[in-house]
Amino acid sequence: MSASPTQGNPRKGRTPRNQGITIALLAQEAGVSVPTVSKVLNGRTDVAPQTRARVEALITKHGYRRRVGASLQRGGVIDLVLHELDSAWAIEVIRGVERVARSEGLTLALFQSDGRRTPDRGWSAGVLARNPTAVILVLSELDAGQQERLASRGIPFVVVDPAGEPGPEVPSIGSANWNGGLVATRHLIELGHRRVGVICGPSGVLPSRARLDGYRTALETAGLEYDDKLVRFGDFHVEGGYENGSELLRLPDRPSAIFAGSDLQALGLFEAARQLGLRIPEDLSVVGYDDLPIARWTGPPLTTVRQPLMEMAEAATRMVIAMRRGERPPNVRLDLATRLVIRQSTAPPADADAAREKLSEKRMVVSEEVV
Repeated sequence: MSASPTQGNPRKGRTPRNQGITIALLAQEAGVSVPTVSKVLNGRTDVAPQTRARVEALITKHGYRRRVGASLQRGGVIDLVLHELDSAWAIEVIRGVERVARSEGLTLALFQSDGRRTPDRGWSAGVLARNPTAVILVLSELDAGQQERLASRGIPFVVVDPAGEPGPEVPSIGSANWNGGLVATRHLIELGHRRVGVICGPSGVLPSRARLDGYRTALETAGLEYDDKLVRFGDFHVEGGYENGSELLRLPDRPSAIFAGSDLQALGLFEAARQLGLRIPEDLSVVGYDDLPIARWTGPPLTTVRQPLMEMAEAATRMVIAMRRGERPPNVRLDLATRLVIRQSTAPPADADAAREKLSEKRMVVSEEVV
C-alpha cells in the first residue's frame, strides 16, 4: 500500500481518497452516528455486525484514509508478526525492531503466524481493535482486504524478508539473497569442489529461490553442470538440514561440499555428517547462511553468508515510523548487502589439485565481503 494517505489516483466510481470524505459523511451515508463510524475505525467490538459491515463497505467504496499525524505519540505499540518466535533467527529480528522502537518510546507486541504466509482472521480483527502505531511482518504478506483495512485506519506496514514478490507499492526490506547464494557456492568451487550440493529453504519462498539461483549461476560460470540430484528443499530448520543432509551424504557419488540455505540447516547437516562418520571440513565442506551468533561456536566454526538480520529489522522499523509520521520512503524496496564470512568449516577436497586444473580457465577471486 502507499505510504502516503493522500497518494493514489481516484478509481472509477469512487470519490478521490480523503477529498470531501469525512467521518460525518460516512455516518450520514451509512445512516449511523459519527461515534459509531469512529468505533468501526478504531476496531471497537460494541458495534452490530450488520452495521459494521455497512460502514466497512463505505470505507472501502470511498477509499477513506485516516490521515497520519506529523508527530509520533510515545507509548504506542508496533505489531511484529513473525512466522515463528522460538528460533535464533527470530530473536535477531526482534532485537532489531525493539532497539529502534524503544528509542522512539514505543513498545513491541509479538505475534506468531505459525508458518502461514498471510496472518489469520483473528490477527486481522485484533489489529484493528488494538490500533497499533504500525505493523511489521516477517516472511509474511497481507491480502488486499487486510491492506485496505490497515490503510483506512492510517496504520502503515512494512514487510521484512518477503516470502513472495511484494507488490510495487508494498514497502519491504530484504537482503541480497541471490548474491549470497553466488558467493557461498563460488567459495566452495574456488577451493576445488566440483560436486557441490545445496539444501534450500521452502521452494515457494522468495529468498530460498533467490539463493538457489545464485548457486546455479556460480556453477554455470565455473563450467560445472547443475545436477538436480544434488538439490534439496528444506524448511530453514535444523531438522530439515539433518534429513536432507543425510540423503545427500548417502548418495553413491556424494557431494564433497554442501551449501546449506540457513545456519540452522547447517547445524542439522553437521549432525548428519557426524552420524555417518564424516569429518568437517576434511571429508565435507559446509557453508551456512545468516551468520547467527551460534555460527562461530559450532565445531568447527561455520563458514557462512552474513545476512544483516538486525540491520534489516532496524531499517524496517525506521521506515514504518517515518511512514506513520506521513513521510514517503525514498525507496519502498530496499535490499541490504550480504557478505561471506570464512571460518573453519570449509577446506579443499582431497582431489583439489585435479579439480583446480580442470577449472583453471574459470578461476574466480574469493572475497570475504561482497557489496
